[in-house]
Amino acid sequence: MSSTTLVIPCYNEERRLDGPAFLRFAAANASVRLLLVNDGSRDQTLGLLRRLADERPIQISVLDLAQNSGKAEAVRQGMLQALSEGADYAGYFDADLATPLEASIEFTRVLDRLRGIDVVVGSRLQLLGRAINRRRKRAFLGRVFARAASMTLGIAIHDTQCGAKLFRATPWVAAAFDQPFCTRWIFDVEVLARIAQSTEAAGGPSLTECVYEFPLDDWREVAGSKLKATDFLKAPAELAQIYWRYLGPFRSEATPVVEMPRVVLSLAREDARPAEQDAARRAA
Repeated sequence: MSSTTLVIPCYNEERRLDGPAFLRFAAANASVRLLLVNDGSRDQTLGLLRRLADERPIQISVLDLAQNSGKAEAVRQGMLQALSEGADYAGYFDADLATPLEASIEFTRVLDRLRGIDVVVGSRLQLLGRAINRRRKRAFLGRVFARAASMTLGIAIHDTQCGAKLFRATPWVAAAFDQPFCTRWIFDVEVLARIAQSTEAAGGPSLTECVYEFPLDDWREVAGSKLKATDFLKAPAELAQIYWRYLGPFRSEATPVVEMPRVVLSLAREDARPAEQDAARRAA
């Protein structure tokens, strides 16, 4: 059975974190590990996370970052640790559980079933039969941003900013988290741009071939979000920065995916896809 690690970035979550929900999920899903990342919290979040880890030490662990560096860096550090520990799949979910942890099981099934998919992205589509509770203003701004992100990435994607994503442990995924992000709020788009750059350099699959959008059954907007309305005003400049750095005609050279000083992965594992094996042979 595939092993999965979920990174949960936490900053001052003492009052919002639903500890029992994490424990119930861990008890019901032995193949999933939870890596709780304390991002330099100023309240008692770290103590709460450690108590959860003490309850289920095999499945729950804590990564303590002494200084607050923001969600993007907390996710990046957590993903590096998850990949270095040998998880088959690694991803991140928001600490407020706006997306229930149970959705990760469905994401895992997608990666198990579709060997060509490297990234499963939660999508907050308001379809019949789904319980997507989102304020109209946020939903509208989200759609406007998704259009802009689609133009930047060169693909049609409905929702880049949902805080629920799962990745297959491939070299290009590892390379996407190896260096600090140049953006903060829209680092999710930067992750996809980095994957696109790395796969192009290695002759791997395009984003349209390796990304799968999964319509969520449940999503609820939780009070106390650290996202501010003014953050949307920063998006155009950050999208432009992502495009010119990773995807534009004068983009910087991608770091070869076979050179990963932080995370060492094997391109020759038995379940590697033909495209990965071809990339390994060309690099050898």
